[in-house]
Amino acid sequence: MNVNVPQLADTLFERTTNSSWVVVFKALITTHHLMMYGNERFIQYLASRNTLFNLNNFLDKGALQGYDMSTFIRRYSRYLNEKALSYRLVAVDFTKMKRGIDGVMRTMNTEKLVKTLPIIQNQLDALLDFQANPNELTNGVINAAFMLLFKDSIRLFAAYNEGVINLLEKYFDMKKNQCKDALDIYKKFLYRMTKLSEFLKVAEFLTCLFLLQAPSSLLEALEQHLASLEGKKTKELSADNRANTLSNAVSSLSNTGMSFSSSSSRMDEKEKQQALEEEQARLQALKNQHLKEISMQTPSTSPSTQSMGSVNNHTAGMDLFTNTTSPPSTNSMPNLTSDLFDLQPAFVPAVQCTPISTVSNAWGVGCSTCPPDSVLERLGMFFGESLMLFFFLHLLAHFAALWLWTVCYHPFIHLLCVCVSGGWVLIGIFLHL
Repeated sequence: MNVNVPQLADTLFERTTNSSWVVVFKALITTHHLMMYGNERFIQYLASRNTLFNLNNFLDKGALQGYDMSTFIRRYSRYLNEKALSYRLVAVDFTKMKRGIDGVMRTMNTEKLVKTLPIIQNQLDALLDFQANPNELTNGVINAAFMLLFKDSIRLFAAYNEGVINLLEKYFDMKKNQCKDALDIYKKFLYRMTKLSEFLKVAEFLTCLFLLQAPSSLLEALEQHLASLEGKKTKELSADNRANTLSNAVSSLSNTGMSFSSSSSRMDEKEKQQALEEEQARLQALKNQHLKEISMQTPSTSPSTQSMGSVNNHTAGMDLFTNTTSPPSTNSMPNLTSDLFDLQPAFVPAVQCTPISTVSNAWGVGCSTCPPDSVLERLGMFFGESLMLFFFLHLLAHFAALWLWTVCYHPFIHLLCVCVSGGWVLIGIFLHL
Protein backbone atom coordinates (compact mmCIF):
# COMPACT_ATOMS: atom_id res chain seq x y z
CA MET A 1 0.00 0.00 0.00
CA ASN A 2 1.43 3.36 -1.06
CA VAL A 3 0.78 6.24 1.34
CA ASN A 4 2.14 9.75 1.41
CA VAL A 5 4.21 11.17 4.26
CA PRO A 6 1.44 13.21 5.96
CA GLN A 7 -0.95 10.26 5.89
CA LEU A 8 1.70 7.97 7.36
CA ALA A 9 2.55 10.43 10.14
CA ASP A 10 -1.11 11.04 10.96
CA THR A 11 -1.69 7.30 11.15
CA LEU A 12 1.15 6.93 13.66
CA PHE A 13 -0.19 9.83 15.72
CA GLU A 14 -3.59 8.19 15.70
CA ARG A 15 -2.05 4.98 17.03
CA THR A 16 -0.59 6.87 19.99
CA THR A 17 -4.12 7.68 21.17
CA ASN A 18 -4.69 3.97 21.87
CA SER A 19 -5.10 2.95 25.49
CA SER A 20 -2.73 -0.04 25.19
CA TRP A 21 0.93 0.62 25.97
CA VAL A 22 1.97 -2.00 23.40
CA VAL A 23 0.33 -0.15 20.50
CA VAL A 24 1.59 3.26 21.67
CA PHE A 25 5.17 2.10 22.29
CA LYS A 26 5.42 0.42 18.90
CA ALA A 27 4.05 3.53 17.19
CA LEU A 28 6.72 5.64 18.91
CA ILE A 29 9.49 3.23 17.89
CA THR A 30 8.25 3.26 14.30
CA THR A 31 8.20 7.05 14.31
CA HIS A 32 11.74 7.22 15.68
CA HIS A 33 12.96 4.71 13.11
CA LEU A 34 11.46 6.76 10.27
CA MET A 35 13.02 9.94 11.66
CA MET A 36 16.44 8.27 11.63
CA TYR A 37 16.37 6.23 8.42
CA GLY A 38 13.37 7.47 6.49
CA ASN A 39 13.01 10.30 4.05
CA GLU A 40 13.77 13.75 5.44
CA ARG A 41 10.29 14.87 4.47
CA PHE A 42 8.96 12.80 7.35
CA ILE A 43 10.76 14.79 10.06
CA GLN A 44 9.99 17.98 8.16
CA TYR A 45 6.30 17.19 8.38
CA LEU A 46 6.58 16.41 12.09
CA ALA A 47 8.35 19.73 12.67
CA SER A 48 5.62 21.59 10.79
CA ARG A 49 2.76 20.12 12.82
CA ASN A 50 1.03 22.31 15.37
CA THR A 51 0.78 19.47 17.87
CA LEU A 52 3.10 16.55 18.50
CA PHE A 53 2.83 13.60 20.86
CA ASN A 54 0.64 14.49 23.82
CA LEU A 55 1.51 11.63 26.15
CA ASN A 56 2.61 13.43 29.30
CA ASN A 57 -0.30 11.91 31.23
CA PHE A 58 -0.41 8.52 29.52
CA LEU A 59 -1.14 5.59 31.85
CA ASP A 60 -2.22 2.07 30.95
CA LYS A 61 -4.06 0.58 33.94
CA GLY A 62 -5.41 -2.46 32.16
CA ALA A 63 -2.18 -4.36 31.48
CA LEU A 64 0.11 -6.14 33.89
CA GLN A 65 3.14 -4.01 32.96
CA GLY A 66 1.08 -0.94 32.19
CA TYR A 67 2.41 1.28 34.99
CA ASP A 68 6.09 0.59 34.33
CA MET A 69 5.84 0.82 30.55
CA SER A 70 3.76 3.99 30.70
CA THR A 71 6.69 5.76 32.40
CA PHE A 72 9.00 4.92 29.50
CA ILE A 73 6.35 5.97 27.00
CA ARG A 74 6.13 9.43 28.56
CA ARG A 75 9.92 9.83 28.53
CA TYR A 76 10.29 8.49 25.01
CA SER A 77 7.57 10.72 23.57
CA ARG A 78 9.21 13.74 25.19
CA TYR A 79 12.47 13.01 23.40
CA LEU A 80 10.75 12.59 20.03
CA ASN A 81 8.99 15.91 20.55
CA GLU A 82 12.34 17.58 21.32
CA LYS A 83 13.91 16.02 18.25
CA ALA A 84 11.14 17.38 16.02
CA LEU A 85 11.28 20.76 17.77
CA SER A 86 15.04 20.99 17.20
CA TYR A 87 14.51 20.44 13.50
CA ARG A 88 11.86 23.14 13.50
CA LEU A 89 14.25 25.66 15.09
CA VAL A 90 17.44 25.03 13.09
CA ALA A 91 16.12 23.15 10.02
CA VAL A 92 18.72 20.41 10.45
CA ASP A 93 18.97 17.04 12.17
CA PHE A 94 21.95 17.12 14.54
CA THR A 95 22.44 13.38 14.21
CA LYS A 96 22.90 13.64 10.43
CA MET A 97 24.93 16.83 10.03
CA LYS A 98 28.46 16.86 8.69
CA ARG A 99 31.12 16.42 11.36
CA GLY A 100 34.86 17.01 11.46
CA ILE A 101 37.18 20.02 11.24
CA ASP A 102 35.18 21.40 8.32
CA GLY A 103 31.85 20.27 9.79
CA VAL A 104 28.82 22.41 10.50
CA MET A 105 29.44 22.96 14.21
CA ARG A 106 33.18 23.67 13.83
CA THR A 107 32.64 26.34 11.18
CA MET A 108 29.59 28.03 12.72
CA ASN A 109 29.88 31.71 13.67
CA THR A 110 29.68 32.90 17.27
CA GLU A 111 26.15 34.29 17.30
CA LYS A 112 24.60 31.24 15.70
CA LEU A 113 26.72 28.93 17.84
CA VAL A 114 25.50 30.47 21.10
CA LYS A 115 21.90 29.97 19.96
CA THR A 116 22.34 26.44 18.59
CA LEU A 117 24.14 24.76 21.49
CA PRO A 118 21.22 25.21 23.97
CA ILE A 119 18.95 23.44 21.47
CA ILE A 120 21.31 20.48 21.39
CA GLN A 121 21.41 20.54 25.18
CA ASN A 122 17.64 20.30 25.47
CA GLN A 123 17.49 17.37 23.03
CA LEU A 124 20.31 15.58 24.85
CA ASP A 125 18.58 16.14 28.21
CA ALA A 126 15.39 14.55 26.90
CA LEU A 127 17.39 11.59 25.59
CA LEU A 128 19.27 11.00 28.85
CA ASP A 129 16.02 11.15 30.82
CA PHE A 130 14.99 7.77 29.39
CA GLN A 131 16.93 6.17 32.26
CA ALA A 132 16.72 2.45 31.54
CA ASN A 133 18.74 0.07 33.69
CA PRO A 134 20.30 -3.18 32.41
CA ASN A 135 17.55 -5.34 33.94
CA GLU A 136 14.84 -3.42 32.07
CA LEU A 137 16.65 -3.90 28.75
CA THR A 138 15.60 -7.55 28.81
CA ASN A 139 12.20 -6.32 27.66
CA GLY A 140 12.20 -6.43 23.86
CA VAL A 141 10.21 -3.23 23.39
CA ILE A 142 12.37 -1.20 25.79
CA ASN A 143 15.52 -2.63 24.25
CA ALA A 144 14.42 -1.62 20.73
CA ALA A 145 13.79 1.95 21.88
CA PHE A 146 17.06 2.05 23.82
CA MET A 147 19.08 0.96 20.78
CA LEU A 148 17.69 3.84 18.73
CA LEU A 149 18.34 6.26 21.57
CA PHE A 150 21.90 4.98 21.97
CA LYS A 151 22.67 5.60 18.29
CA ASP A 152 21.21 9.08 18.55
CA SER A 153 23.23 9.81 21.69
CA ILE A 154 26.54 8.99 19.96
CA ARG A 155 25.84 11.22 16.98
CA LEU A 156 24.20 13.97 19.02
CA PHE A 157 27.04 14.25 21.52
CA ALA A 158 29.59 14.24 18.68
CA ALA A 159 27.92 17.36 17.25
CA TYR A 160 27.59 18.84 20.76
CA ASN A 161 31.29 18.25 21.47
CA GLU A 162 32.39 19.89 18.23
CA GLY A 163 30.22 22.91 18.98
CA VAL A 164 31.83 23.28 22.44
CA ILE A 165 35.32 23.05 20.92
CA ASN A 166 34.41 25.82 18.49
CA LEU A 167 33.00 27.81 21.39
CA LEU A 168 36.19 27.51 23.45
CA GLU A 169 38.41 28.49 20.55
CA LYS A 170 36.41 31.71 20.14
CA TYR A 171 35.78 32.40 23.82
CA PHE A 172 38.61 34.84 24.50
CA ASP A 173 37.59 36.92 21.47
CA MET A 174 33.92 37.26 22.45
CA LYS A 175 32.10 40.17 23.95
CA LYS A 176 31.06 40.20 27.58
CA ASN A 177 27.47 38.99 27.04
CA GLN A 178 28.63 36.27 24.70
CA CYS A 179 31.30 35.14 27.16
CA LYS A 180 28.68 34.92 29.88
CA ASP A 181 26.44 32.71 27.73
CA ALA A 182 29.38 30.63 26.58
CA LEU A 183 30.55 30.04 30.15
CA ASP A 184 27.06 28.88 31.14
CA ILE A 185 26.98 26.55 28.11
CA TYR A 186 30.34 25.07 29.04
CA LYS A 187 29.30 24.40 32.65
CA LYS A 188 26.17 22.60 31.42
CA PHE A 189 28.35 20.67 28.99
CA LEU A 190 30.47 19.33 31.85
CA TYR A 191 27.34 18.24 33.72
CA ARG A 192 25.97 16.46 30.66
CA MET A 193 29.24 14.65 30.12
CA THR A 194 28.80 13.12 33.57
CA LYS A 195 25.23 12.06 32.79
CA LEU A 196 26.26 10.66 29.42
CA SER A 197 28.99 8.55 31.01
CA GLU A 198 26.32 7.01 33.28
CA PHE A 199 24.13 6.39 30.24
CA LEU A 200 27.00 4.67 28.43
CA LYS A 201 27.61 2.37 31.38
CA VAL A 202 24.23 0.83 30.69
CA ALA A 203 25.24 0.38 27.05
CA GLU A 204 28.78 -0.81 27.74
CA PHE A 205 27.92 -4.13 26.09
CA LEU A 206 27.39 -2.23 22.83
CA THR A 207 30.52 -0.11 22.59
CA CYS A 208 33.69 0.86 24.42
CA LEU A 209 33.59 4.66 24.39
CA PHE A 210 35.56 6.85 26.73
CA LEU A 211 35.02 10.46 27.76
CA LEU A 212 38.03 12.64 28.47
CA GLN A 213 37.21 15.52 30.78
CA ALA A 214 38.77 18.88 30.07
CA PRO A 215 41.25 20.05 32.73
CA SER A 216 39.69 21.93 35.63
CA SER A 217 42.14 24.77 35.08
CA LEU A 218 40.25 25.66 31.91
CA LEU A 219 37.09 26.50 33.85
CA GLU A 220 39.10 28.76 36.12
CA ALA A 221 40.63 30.51 33.14
CA LEU A 222 37.20 31.07 31.58
CA GLU A 223 35.77 32.48 34.79
CA GLN A 224 38.75 34.80 35.31
CA HIS A 225 38.43 36.12 31.78
CA LEU A 226 34.73 36.88 32.27
CA ALA A 227 35.46 38.58 35.60
CA SER A 228 38.06 40.77 33.96
CA LEU A 229 35.55 41.80 31.29
CA GLU A 230 33.07 42.72 34.03
CA GLY A 231 35.69 44.89 35.75
CA LYS A 232 36.29 42.70 38.75
CA LYS A 233 39.73 42.46 40.26
CA THR A 234 40.96 38.90 39.79
CA LYS A 235 44.27 37.27 39.16
CA GLU A 236 44.26 36.65 35.43
CA LEU A 237 46.48 34.01 33.88
CA SER A 238 49.19 34.97 31.49
CA ALA A 239 48.65 34.62 27.77
CA ASP A 240 50.98 31.62 27.52
CA ASN A 241 49.34 29.76 30.39
CA ARG A 242 45.90 30.52 29.00
CA ALA A 243 46.85 29.32 25.54
CA ASN A 244 48.41 26.16 26.96
CA THR A 245 45.32 25.40 29.06
CA LEU A 246 43.02 25.99 26.11
CA SER A 247 45.14 23.78 23.87
CA ASN A 248 45.04 20.91 26.36
CA ALA A 249 41.28 21.22 26.75
CA VAL A 250 40.68 21.29 23.01
CA SER A 251 42.95 18.27 22.56
CA SER A 252 41.05 16.28 25.19
CA LEU A 253 37.68 17.14 23.70
CA SER A 254 38.95 16.40 20.20
CA ASN A 255 40.02 12.92 21.26
CA THR A 256 36.59 12.38 22.73
CA GLY A 257 35.00 13.59 19.52
CA MET A 258 37.18 11.29 17.42
CA SER A 259 36.18 8.37 19.61
CA PHE A 260 32.49 9.14 19.15
CA SER A 261 32.86 9.81 15.43
CA SER A 262 34.67 6.51 14.82
CA SER A 263 32.04 4.67 16.84
CA SER A 264 29.31 6.35 14.81
CA SER A 265 31.08 5.40 11.58
CA ARG A 266 31.37 1.78 12.68
CA MET A 267 27.68 1.73 13.53
CA ASP A 268 26.84 3.20 10.14
CA GLU A 269 28.91 0.57 8.34
CA LYS A 270 27.36 -2.18 10.44
CA GLU A 271 23.88 -0.92 9.67
CA LYS A 272 24.67 -0.76 5.95
CA GLN A 273 26.01 -4.32 6.01
CA GLN A 274 22.97 -5.50 7.93
CA ALA A 275 20.65 -3.75 5.48
CA LEU A 276 22.44 -5.41 2.53
CA GLU A 277 22.16 -8.82 4.14
CA GLU A 278 18.46 -8.32 4.82
CA GLU A 279 17.93 -7.20 1.23
CA GLN A 280 19.73 -10.27 -0.12
CA ALA A 281 17.65 -12.50 2.14
CA ARG A 282 14.44 -10.91 0.83
CA LEU A 283 15.57 -11.35 -2.79
CA GLN A 284 16.43 -15.00 -2.18
CA ALA A 285 13.05 -15.57 -0.55
CA LEU A 286 11.27 -14.00 -3.51
CA LYS A 287 13.33 -16.11 -5.92
CA ASN A 288 12.48 -19.30 -4.06
CA GLN A 289 8.80 -18.35 -4.00
CA HIS A 290 8.86 -17.69 -7.75
CA LEU A 291 10.47 -21.06 -8.45
CA LYS A 292 7.92 -22.75 -6.23
CA GLU A 293 5.05 -21.13 -8.13
CA ILE A 294 6.55 -22.26 -11.44
CA SER A 295 6.95 -25.83 -10.19
CA MET A 296 3.33 -25.86 -9.00
CA GLN A 297 2.06 -24.66 -12.38
CA THR A 298 4.20 -27.13 -14.38
CA PRO A 299 3.27 -30.89 -14.45
CA SER A 300 5.64 -33.03 -12.45
CA THR A 301 6.32 -35.36 -15.42
CA SER A 302 6.90 -34.58 -19.06
CA PRO A 303 4.77 -36.07 -21.89
CA SER A 304 7.59 -38.39 -22.98
CA THR A 305 7.87 -39.75 -19.45
CA GLN A 306 4.13 -40.27 -19.29
CA SER A 307 4.20 -42.19 -22.59
CA MET A 308 7.06 -44.32 -21.31
CA GLY A 309 5.09 -45.03 -18.17
CA SER A 310 2.08 -46.16 -20.19
CA VAL A 311 4.27 -48.48 -22.26
CA ASN A 312 5.79 -49.96 -19.14
CA ASN A 313 2.37 -50.48 -17.60
CA HIS A 314 1.19 -52.25 -20.77
CA THR A 315 4.25 -54.47 -20.73
CA ALA A 316 3.65 -55.30 -17.09
CA GLY A 317 0.10 -56.28 -17.93
CA MET A 318 1.32 -58.60 -20.66
CA ASP A 319 3.78 -60.21 -18.22
CA LEU A 320 0.96 -60.99 -15.83
CA PHE A 321 -0.75 -63.14 -18.44
CA THR A 322 2.35 -64.71 -19.97
CA ASN A 323 4.10 -65.47 -16.64
CA THR A 324 7.45 -64.55 -18.17
CA THR A 325 10.01 -62.32 -16.54
CA SER A 326 12.03 -60.13 -18.83
CA PRO A 327 15.61 -59.20 -17.87
CA PRO A 328 16.32 -55.58 -17.08
CA SER A 329 17.04 -53.56 -20.16
CA THR A 330 20.50 -52.06 -20.34
CA ASN A 331 19.59 -49.60 -23.08
CA SER A 332 16.75 -47.93 -21.21
CA MET A 333 15.48 -44.53 -22.11
CA PRO A 334 17.05 -41.62 -20.19
CA ASN A 335 15.06 -40.11 -17.34
CA LEU A 336 13.68 -36.86 -18.63
CA THR A 337 12.16 -35.73 -15.31
CA SER A 338 15.02 -33.42 -14.51
CA ASP A 339 14.83 -29.87 -13.28
CA LEU A 340 15.37 -28.58 -16.81
CA PHE A 341 12.33 -30.44 -18.13
CA ASP A 342 10.21 -29.83 -15.05
CA LEU A 343 10.71 -26.09 -15.29
CA GLN A 344 9.46 -26.02 -18.90
CA PRO A 345 5.70 -26.05 -19.55
CA ALA A 346 4.24 -28.94 -21.49
CA PHE A 347 4.36 -28.40 -25.24
CA VAL A 348 0.95 -27.81 -26.75
CA PRO A 349 0.92 -27.33 -30.54
CA ALA A 350 -0.76 -24.18 -31.69
CA VAL A 351 -2.38 -25.90 -34.69
CA GLN A 352 -4.04 -29.25 -34.16
CA CYS A 353 -3.25 -31.66 -36.99
CA THR A 354 -6.13 -33.80 -38.15
CA PRO A 355 -5.65 -36.93 -40.25
CA ILE A 356 -6.66 -36.70 -43.86
CA SER A 357 -9.84 -38.63 -44.42
CA THR A 358 -9.95 -40.91 -47.41
CA VAL A 359 -13.29 -41.32 -49.14
CA SER A 360 -13.87 -44.51 -50.98
CA ASN A 361 -16.38 -44.43 -53.78
CA ALA A 362 -18.37 -47.20 -55.22
CA TRP A 363 -15.44 -48.24 -57.41
CA GLY A 364 -13.12 -48.76 -54.43
CA VAL A 365 -10.80 -45.96 -55.49
CA GLY A 366 -9.61 -43.69 -52.69
CA CYS A 367 -10.02 -39.94 -53.08
CA SER A 368 -8.03 -37.58 -50.82
CA THR A 369 -7.95 -33.85 -50.42
CA CYS A 370 -4.29 -33.69 -51.38
CA PRO A 371 -3.49 -32.71 -55.01
CA PRO A 372 -2.45 -35.60 -57.32
CA ASP A 373 1.16 -35.93 -58.29
CA SER A 374 0.91 -38.23 -61.38
CA VAL A 375 -1.33 -39.01 -64.32
CA LEU A 376 -2.48 -42.22 -62.69
CA GLU A 377 -3.60 -40.36 -59.58
CA ARG A 378 -5.44 -37.85 -61.78
CA LEU A 379 -7.16 -40.73 -63.56
CA GLY A 380 -8.06 -42.23 -60.20
CA MET A 381 -9.64 -38.96 -59.09
CA PHE A 382 -11.43 -38.69 -62.37
CA PHE A 383 -12.83 -42.18 -62.14
CA GLY A 384 -13.72 -41.62 -58.51
CA GLU A 385 -15.48 -38.30 -59.01
CA SER A 386 -17.04 -38.15 -62.54
CA LEU A 387 -16.84 -41.58 -64.16
CA MET A 388 -20.35 -42.46 -62.99
CA LEU A 389 -21.84 -39.87 -65.33
CA PHE A 390 -20.01 -41.16 -68.35
CA PHE A 391 -20.77 -44.72 -67.35
CA PHE A 392 -24.47 -44.00 -67.51
CA LEU A 393 -24.01 -42.26 -70.87
CA HIS A 394 -22.05 -45.26 -72.12
CA LEU A 395 -24.78 -47.67 -71.00
CA LEU A 396 -27.39 -45.45 -72.60
CA ALA A 397 -25.51 -45.63 -75.88
CA HIS A 398 -25.28 -49.43 -75.66
CA PHE A 399 -28.97 -49.74 -74.89
CA ALA A 400 -29.69 -47.58 -77.89
CA ALA A 401 -27.43 -49.78 -80.02
CA LEU A 402 -29.14 -52.97 -78.82
CA TRP A 403 -32.55 -51.48 -79.50
CA LEU A 404 -31.54 -50.43 -82.99
CA TRP A 405 -29.93 -53.89 -83.52
CA THR A 406 -33.20 -55.59 -82.66
CA VAL A 407 -35.37 -53.19 -84.64
CA CYS A 408 -33.27 -52.79 -87.75
CA TYR A 409 -30.12 -54.82 -88.09
CA HIS A 410 -27.40 -52.61 -89.55
CA PRO A 411 -23.70 -52.75 -88.58
CA PHE A 412 -23.11 -49.06 -89.26
CA ILE A 413 -25.72 -47.96 -86.70
CA HIS A 414 -24.19 -50.20 -83.98
CA LEU A 415 -20.70 -48.86 -84.68
CA LEU A 416 -22.02 -45.30 -84.48
CA CYS A 417 -23.48 -45.89 -80.99
CA VAL A 418 -20.24 -47.42 -79.77
CA CYS A 419 -18.21 -44.47 -81.09
CA VAL A 420 -20.56 -41.97 -79.42
CA SER A 421 -20.26 -43.67 -76.01
CA GLY A 422 -16.46 -43.95 -76.33
CA GLY A 423 -16.29 -40.31 -77.38
CA TRP A 424 -18.04 -39.26 -74.18
CA VAL A 425 -15.42 -41.11 -72.16
CA LEU A 426 -12.48 -39.54 -74.07
CA ILE A 427 -13.97 -36.06 -73.79
CA GLY A 428 -14.33 -36.46 -70.00
CA ILE A 429 -10.75 -37.67 -69.64
CA PHE A 430 -9.45 -34.77 -71.71
CA LEU A 431 -11.40 -32.16 -69.75
CA HIS A 432 -10.25 -33.58 -66.40
CA LEU A 433 -6.61 -33.64 -67.35
